[in-house]
Amino acid sequence: MEEKARFAVGLDVGTSTTRAVMGTIGRDGKISVVGYGEVPSEGLRRGIVKELMSPPRVIDMCLRAVEGMSGIEVNDATVNINGSHIGSTKVDGMIAVGVADHEIDNEDINRISDAAIAGKIPANREILSLVPYEYILDGQGGIREPFGMHGARLELRANVISALTPDCDNVRKVCDAANLRARALEPSVLAAARAVVTNSQKENGVGLLDMGSATTGLAIFDEGELQFTGVVPIGSNDITNDLATVLKTVPEIAEEIKLRFASAKFGETDKDIVIKRGREEYRFSRKEVDEVVEARLEEIFEGVRKLLKHAGYDKRLPEGLVLVGGGSKLRDIDTYARDQVELAVRLAKPEDVLGVSEEIKKPEYATAIGLMYADAEFQEGEEARSVQDMFVGKKKKAAKGDGWFAKILKKFK
Repeated sequence: MEEKARFAVGLDVGTSTTRAVMGTIGRDGKISVVGYGEVPSEGLRRGIVKELMSPPRVIDMCLRAVEGMSGIEVNDATVNINGSHIGSTKVDGMIAVGVADHEIDNEDINRISDAAIAGKIPANREILSLVPYEYILDGQGGIREPFGMHGARLELRANVISALTPDCDNVRKVCDAANLRARALEPSVLAAARAVVTNSQKENGVGLLDMGSATTGLAIFDEGELQFTGVVPIGSNDITNDLATVLKTVPEIAEEIKLRFASAKFGETDKDIVIKRGREEYRFSRKEVDEVVEARLEEIFEGVRKLLKHAGYDKRLPEGLVLVGGGSKLRDIDTYARDQVELAVRLAKPEDVLGVSEEIKKPEYATAIGLMYADAEFQEGEEARSVQDMFVGKKKKAAKGDGWFAKILKKFK
């Protein structure tokens, strides 16, 4: 009997643009892109849903483009969540699991996870993921996976990623209104990291900076695990709007100035910028453009430096920062960023993407592609639970654990 084809879909609902990418999952687990689409967004501000009427229409238009290219109907997807309300919290906990020869099982892992977060995450926040970066069993630390080991006392040090519950609910509502099931929600910056950050970089210590249109997200990885995530509520569209205001022009021309002529190396030339529209010719002062871009970039990277200091990684990431997102397309932004954060900086875009993918090997597609990868992982977790439900008795299931952490844990195995 021929195996049914499996597909993964990532949906990036951004402030200025909504993007979706669909891939088919091969028997070897590799994903090949078969469809993608992007349309201008409506109804979001700074990454947050501000009204429920427009986004469903935008999502539907974007998914129709994917369906038209792939010939496959989209019913489920892993969807991004963004905004400065997303944060990470370090937690720890300890439980007694029994006598010294007790074998650690999933029930113990569920219990220690519950103990670690108890009273530490406000009731108005939804836990998106819990990242265990160390278990300690009877005083022995540095354990990443205690399942099957023997001991009497289990401790956990972990990182909890959470977001405001109303904002999570609103993302799900606009997806429901577009007849789409949000299989899971993942912060934009973490999804982007899936697409461009390697395991060796995560092990050595690296930061992923997602320079979006309305927000700039930072994720820090060290010793192979996520250590911190935060969002600066400023993005590349703020540069466009500032240019439009100062130069007294429309946003479309301001965006062209930013992409074609602006640079993060300031004062290199004083030659005026000239843009033609049909018979009309518009001339702008290079000095004014430089002043506007520099002022807004200073504000963005001041926020980035504050996040790095808060996380305890100021000037101490061996792999430096990896830049993605539409804002990273500004000329010489890598040189400017390196001077500002005093770290190595490199520009990145999704490279190892199979299938119909040349058009999406761009930094602004990193989040959507990462969400597609995440969707494939979440499906594996759903299938594993489905098989367990069919073949395992209730008592055995309770021992294995069907709690929220059991679901989250599968994402990181």
